[in-house]
Amino acid sequence: MKDLNNKSNSSSEIQQPVLPDLEKKAIIDSFRGDFGFLSNFYEASIYIDGKRYRSAEHAYQAMKFTDPIAREVVRNARSPGEAKKLGKSAQLPQDWESKKVLIMHDIIRKKFDNPFLKEMLLATEDAELIEGNGWGDRFWGVCKGSGQNALGKILMEVRDEIRHKNE
Repeated sequence: MKDLNNKSNSSSEIQQPVLPDLEKKAIIDSFRGDFGFLSNFYEASIYIDGKRYRSAEHAYQAMKFTDPIAREVVRNARSPGEAKKLGKSAQLPQDWESKKVLIMHDIIRKKFDNPFLKEMLLATEDAELIEGNGWGDRFWGVCKGSGQNALGKILMEVRDEIRHKNE
């Protein structure tokens, strides 16, 4: 029997055990079911300029409009899906592409000002948040393994901001 502690043994004689990677990061890649609160379609009051929006989707889609009447129509949409549909008709401001991520970041911050939602977001701990989807959104999320996951990144940034405020 060979002495496994003998350092003169070659590496080919001693097989090192393969240990499971205990440091793997948890991943949340669907904002449905238990994690539906992460979705912009989750109905949670958000206040912007003293006005209540029923969801982050309502708020985001309304911000696409510079016309206050059109913005009100989107704000009062019956559902997040209806707000999204209305938002597709917007003639986007020229600088929209340069500011849409900042707008979304602000909306997500406001959403998670809600103490209940704040605790739920913190409960995701260090999980990587990926807005997985099947509708082809590769900017805000990931579809079929490809995408920038901008919404997931914003959610993780807001989670970190909340943590640092609580320290």
